[in-house]
Amino acid sequence: IGARYLRSKGLLDDLEVSEENNACSVFVDVDVDGRTEKWLLQFKNETHNHPTEIEPFGGASTCLGGAIRDPLSGRSYVYQAMRVTGAGNIYQPVSETLPGKLPQRVISLKAAAGYSSYGNQIGLATTHVREVYHPDYVAKRLEVGAVVGAVKAENVRRESPVPGDVVLLLGGRTGRDGVGGATGSSKEHTDKSLEMCGSEVQKGNAPEERKLERLFRRPEVTRLIKKSNDFGAGGVSVAIGELTDGLDIYLDRVPTKYSGLNATELAISESQERMAVVIEASAEEEFKRYCAEENIEVTHVADVTDSRRMRMYNKGKLVVDLSREFIDSAGAKHYAQAAIGAVEERDPFRREVKGGTLREKMLANLADDNVLSQKGLIEMFDSTIGASTVLLPFGGRTQRSETQVSVQKLPTDGYTDTASIMAFGYNPFLASWSPYHGAAYAVVDAAAKVVAAGARYDKMRYSYQEYFERMTKSPRTWGKPLGALLGALKMQVELGLPSIGGKDSMSGTFEQINVPPMLMAFGITTVDAGRVISTDFKKAGHSIYLVRHTPLENHMPDTGALKRNFDFVSSAIESGKIVSGYAVGFGGVAEALAKMSFGNGIGADVKVDEATLFDNSYGSIVVESTEPLDFPAAELLGHTEAEGALTINGEKMPLEELYRANTERFATVYPDKGINHAPVMEAMPAPRSFTYPGEAVERPEVFIPVFPGSNCDYDTAKAFRRAGAEVRSEVFCNLTAEAIFDSIRRMKEAIAACHIFVLCGGFSAGDEPDGSGKFIANVLNNKDISEEIHRLLDRGGLILGICNGFQALVKSGLLPYGRLGLVTRESPTLFRNDINRHVSQIVSTRVATTNSPWLSSFSVGDIHSIAVSHGEGKFVVSEPLARELFENGQVAFQYVDAEGRVTAEAPYNPNGSYYAIEGIVSRDGQILGKMGHTERYGENLFKNIAGEKVQDIFTNAVNYFRKTK
Repeated sequence: IGARYLRSKGLLDDLEVSEENNACSVFVDVDVDGRTEKWLLQFKNETHNHPTEIEPFGGASTCLGGAIRDPLSGRSYVYQAMRVTGAGNIYQPVSETLPGKLPQRVISLKAAAGYSSYGNQIGLATTHVREVYHPDYVAKRLEVGAVVGAVKAENVRRESPVPGDVVLLLGGRTGRDGVGGATGSSKEHTDKSLEMCGSEVQKGNAPEERKLERLFRRPEVTRLIKKSNDFGAGGVSVAIGELTDGLDIYLDRVPTKYSGLNATELAISESQERMAVVIEASAEEEFKRYCAEENIEVTHVADVTDSRRMRMYNKGKLVVDLSREFIDSAGAKHYAQAAIGAVEERDPFRREVKGGTLREKMLANLADDNVLSQKGLIEMFDSTIGASTVLLPFGGRTQRSETQVSVQKLPTDGYTDTASIMAFGYNPFLASWSPYHGAAYAVVDAAAKVVAAGARYDKMRYSYQEYFERMTKSPRTWGKPLGALLGALKMQVELGLPSIGGKDSMSGTFEQINVPPMLMAFGITTVDAGRVISTDFKKAGHSIYLVRHTPLENHMPDTGALKRNFDFVSSAIESGKIVSGYAVGFGGVAEALAKMSFGNGIGADVKVDEATLFDNSYGSIVVESTEPLDFPAAELLGHTEAEGALTINGEKMPLEELYRANTERFATVYPDKGINHAPVMEAMPAPRSFTYPGEAVERPEVFIPVFPGSNCDYDTAKAFRRAGAEVRSEVFCNLTAEAIFDSIRRMKEAIAACHIFVLCGGFSAGDEPDGSGKFIANVLNNKDISEEIHRLLDRGGLILGICNGFQALVKSGLLPYGRLGLVTRESPTLFRNDINRHVSQIVSTRVATTNSPWLSSFSVGDIHSIAVSHGEGKFVVSEPLARELFENGQVAFQYVDAEGRVTAEAPYNPNGSYYAIEGIVSRDGQILGKMGHTERYGENLFKNIAGEKVQDIFTNAVNYFRKTK
């Protein structure tokens, strides 16, 4: 309603209007290599509350998979994600769990593992994660994923199907998983749900969806597609049935995971990682050829007809025959009465914080469930994949100041500083007091976070996520969503911020317990990455202001004041006056001051009344300014100081004490660092020089094979192209024995023609069981491939393996021995991180040798800030072999602490690697393997991270081939 109204006023001229509306879609201008290109920015949020409640890992995993499919079906490459969840008391003893329920801690932990596993495998940067706590989420879990995709507009074709067109099904096979999932998610949860509903949860397959992403990133593919639909609720019947008015669907052609599925199961299974596309019949063979190149199974499963009927056939028998008029009727109309309850007369933003003294209140506030740092949860999610991350989830020299937004550069082939910035807004306690106010402030909160990070609010577009209790005949139950929608609508109109999509999820009821009412607002816009600022205080002596928002007498936002405040903050950021900002949230100004101080250990001396300090007046922003700010709503609080303490109204509190209060409790459930016991060692090897023995090459050729599970191929290729190399990338296909033999042949030819052979990061064959590069290692040890690799090395060629590629080099013997087939029981290996989970963060590594062409521009002792993201990165090696590696100058990089000292201590050594080894080279220096993702950094990325972030091994390799004896 709001979007249509604003569009009628000419305020929504960027909206893409088409028959395909699986995701929100707007046109944006993107600067690529100095020229302006028109792109489509698409975003979608998705819930999987019911599946996650009963099977947390699979439910949360497929929540993300489902969210990705929507913009993907719109031909977008999905590159950005956010996860917001809701849980009860995760500290509660198992003995207090309600009958028929899983413990809240189990749901929270396993759901986080499921979502992160899927996102990490598919290669999706998840840069903002937050779990919201409210006791009523024990009724049913809240699991929300929001994703962003983008595609160059000229590569998208939107056309209505016509009779004679064909429908192709591509991607994963169909099984019984997910049968009944759509209807199951709308059921009230009962004490029997755990036993009865497990089969409704789909089984995710991230590597398969990654292949679909690669396919749809090819413009020659998307230009063949007239219309596309993903497989979600309802399976074939909906995904194909929605494509056009007349369809003949052949169920027996649908590829299956196993035999025995009947027609109904084939028609309604919600098995994931599948896509339906409409193309002209004449393009079928061309499209199938592209699918084969990307290792994707594709089948002609339906024909477009002029019948205006959806007919389904199974083995030649007509099993469904429905008229389009009936399908479009949406069934019988329903009516309900809604009553919006009176709002309790109190200030909803006034918080009672426990404690007698100010220090006690500060510590209690920082230990609040919804204020606690969630570092141990957040760092499970890969935040740097895609080489597009502008702000890490935690920033500053100590990486302790948490970020409130997700900011990623768009996935262009050339250089761009155009980034998408996304934030969410929601407070369950405010929404429980009044769904009307809760929804209004959800919109405001998302806008304030975006503004505090450096973007303008006025072009924000929203997508809402609703979640309410089971609707009954009581008008009060219907009044809650109605009130929320009215509150959000008011903000849309008054702020000019349309919601152009959304997702609802009802039935959050268990016995007498209802989930808190929710309208969560996801807001997104674009921003120049160069203008983005972070939350960490930058320098002592700067001024700290509260740009205050004072609600109206009815507690609703003062939208006029908000517009003025937001415009002022944006202008001050653009002029360089404001250098850090934090939108006031659950913990009020007190939370903002502490978390802004943590990142660089820069404290503050401020004076502020306690009501202002602890109340969460949404829309207010705390900012750090390099000079005085002249604005009526900007209230000077004090100044930053370098003493490592926060002084409020004369009470001096050490930052370390405050940080412990903000982290200790949550770390009992989600540890934020492992307990490492690795030994350390150092050496100073004699330097050596390297010269390419062949003829000089200005633009050496790089070959990057893409194996099932590889997900760093685009980032790695871009890094080499930026360094001046030519890059060839090919998918290793394994759907049939013939495809494998052909892939071996093509790979052999590519290695023979290249100068540099690269194994990029990812999850080789899903890393199961205990995979960590074994699949790739087996390919490397193939006789034809191993002979070609040895010939490459003999002629002076180079080999690089990063993360999963490093694992493959070690397991194949190429490292540390320089030859395949030399692995013994004494060989080094890579093992599970000491923290026993995936770790994604920035580490500091020290150059330990320069004895390799890959390291030629470095000096021993150089320190770099490098992204790591892995679950099995612990380098394990015996002491005698380690000593040999150090003496030979084969240890390339070591983990170091904040003072630059080699260390085994977490989080500096995030996996517990023996002797702090992060990377090694072969004895001849031609092969480099490392865990850190050097390829993920670029200009205006990792802006809230300190240190030297450029580690240009790629240019070193290219330069090696430009010089000869």
